[in-house]
Amino acid sequence: MRRLSLLLGLGLLAGCAGGHPAKFVVFFTQNSTQLDTPAQTVISQAAQRALAHNATVRVEGYAAASKDLSADELLAIDRAKIVARQLAVDGVDASRIRQQPRGPVNNEDGALASRRVEIEVVRN
Repeated sequence: MRRLSLLLGLGLLAGCAGGHPAKFVVFFTQNSTQLDTPAQTVISQAAQRALAHNATVRVEGYAAASKDLSADELLAIDRAKIVARQLAVDGVDASRIRQQPRGPVNNEDGALASRRVEIEVVRN
C-alpha cells in the first residue's frame, strides 16, 4: 500500500509539472476495471490540464502477463476505455482522446506496473 501511495504521488507530481507532455498514472486493483476515488481524482486532474491547454490526451492501458494473454489484452483495453470515458465525462472532447492498450507486462515489478493506465496530456 505504501508503494502504491508513493507511485500515485509521483504520478500526480508528474501531471502537475510544467514540462510537456504531462503524465498521470491511474492504478487499478488486480484484474479490475473499477475506478476508485484516487483514480477518479487523477483522471479529473488530467482532464483539467487537458481542458486548460486545449490538449490531446493519450490513454495507455496495461495488464499483467498471465497464462491467458488474450484476456490480459482485453483487460488492458477495458482499462483504457474506462479511463477515456471518464475523461470525456470530465469534459475532454472525445475526439481529443487516443486510446492505446499496451497489453501484458511481465517484469520485476509487474504486479503494480501491470495494473495501471497512463494518461499523457500533450499540448497542441
